[in-house]
Amino acid sequence: MSSKRIVVLSGPISSGKSTLARSLETKFGAYIVKTSEIISKEGSISVDDRLTLQAKGDELDDQTAGRWVLDALDRVKRLTEGKILVVDSVRNSDQIEHIRRAYGSITHLHLTAPECVLRQRYNGRYSGKRNVPSYDKVKENLTEQDIESLGEVADIVIDTNRCKANDVCVRAACRMSLYGKNENGYVDVIVGAQYGSEGKGQIAAFLAREYDLLVRVGGPNAGHSVYGEPTSYVHHHLPSGTRKCDAALLLAPGMVINVDNLLKEISECKVECNRLYIDPHVMIINDEDIAAEEKGLKQISSTFQGVGEATARKIRHRGDKTLRLAKDMSDLKPYIRPATEVLTQILAKNGRVLIEGTQGTGLSLHHGIYPYVTSRDTTAGGCLSEVGVSPLQVRRIVMVCRTYPIRVEGPSGPLLQEISWNEISKRSGIQLEELLENELTSTTNRQRRVGEFDWELLKKAAVINGPTDIALTFADYILKENRLAMRFDQLTKETIDLIEEIEHVTKAKVSLIGTGFNSRSIIDRREW
Repeated sequence: MSSKRIVVLSGPISSGKSTLARSLETKFGAYIVKTSEIISKEGSISVDDRLTLQAKGDELDDQTAGRWVLDALDRVKRLTEGKILVVDSVRNSDQIEHIRRAYGSITHLHLTAPECVLRQRYNGRYSGKRNVPSYDKVKENLTEQDIESLGEVADIVIDTNRCKANDVCVRAACRMSLYGKNENGYVDVIVGAQYGSEGKGQIAAFLAREYDLLVRVGGPNAGHSVYGEPTSYVHHHLPSGTRKCDAALLLAPGMVINVDNLLKEISECKVECNRLYIDPHVMIINDEDIAAEEKGLKQISSTFQGVGEATARKIRHRGDKTLRLAKDMSDLKPYIRPATEVLTQILAKNGRVLIEGTQGTGLSLHHGIYPYVTSRDTTAGGCLSEVGVSPLQVRRIVMVCRTYPIRVEGPSGPLLQEISWNEISKRSGIQLEELLENELTSTTNRQRRVGEFDWELLKKAAVINGPTDIALTFADYILKENRLAMRFDQLTKETIDLIEEIEHVTKAKVSLIGTGFNSRSIIDRREW
């Protein structure tokens, strides 16, 4: 075990030692070695009999010159391999010195507070309890009287009167490098380049096995279809790789969710509660949100899922006690955990994170063709903001685009150089009936419109997102023969020419190529 994984706590009574130990246990899986429990077992003493515990501790110190704490640490060390060990607590320099000699550079934290504060905490903790000695009585112990001298040999002294409990935990964890150095941990992002339905779900599912945490942003107005056997599946809330691997799952704080539909998806995908995390600030859609969109957003071909209305309520109704976030929903309580905590722990262990964006850059609230836009920023920067990840942690940005961009039927906004599905059928050799069946929206089951490849939109999306990689999907729409391609050199010349031109325009490599919708439908050209 690394000595840096051992923390020794000291400090006067009621200075917050046990609170810190429990925090390290909860947040970092630490194992607590409680000296009071060791003493109580040694002498058959109640852990609540503080005066007797003090006397017995002094006796053990006299008998072993303070070595008994190290002996207790040695006994549990072999059983807790890989865990952080927290000694709560040491009471003299001999105990600390034995541990340092045995383990080297441990972390010694000394907690303190003004005596008036310590007294107030002690009295508040034991108020109304019988047979509990007074604060002054406990302070009569000579070891307790000398406890503050340990601050002179500690690695860090923390005044807990001037810090919240979480502040103390953060400072302790940083001293122990528990947040990691992120030398190998990273975040990758998948975004759409056009108007959504680019095939992001299939790309995300293909990559999912390479990550420790899959993160979804957006809301149920986007459905991501993933091939599966015997049946495929459309994800509206959960990350697209949910059924493809065992990675942890996170719904980002910027998400908007339909609770009933989410619970149905969790059940259908057989997701255990210890695998899924939902940030407490995720916004909840209600029936009124859906009704409002059905009434007021027909002019832009909305999906009427209530996402935009719920997002607007989250802004307008701040402070309204009737507004419901994920933390307020009893059905979601087993899954609630702040995204920052999840991400911090994953990255501290050099974990790999995949953020799955929804919709496309052309639908961005800020960068799309207003008013024919969605209710959020769909770019890579927007995804990072929704999750709470620094751009400095990003390794790759994979921008997905399809060979022929689409928009949903109706007044969904301009689609430059719009063509017909009949034209796509003639060019590709795919039956028109198959195209029409495949090109129904996954959320509302409406027919899609289609247009020629939009180079101007591609360049704009590349400028905004800064992709390191491009995933080109629907290569079979260029020519059906591409469905048989298992390697890059097996693609048709027209397809390879398109790929080379995309690389010139975006200044990014086309690293992934979707040739259809099956178990072998992605050509992987990545160098990472």
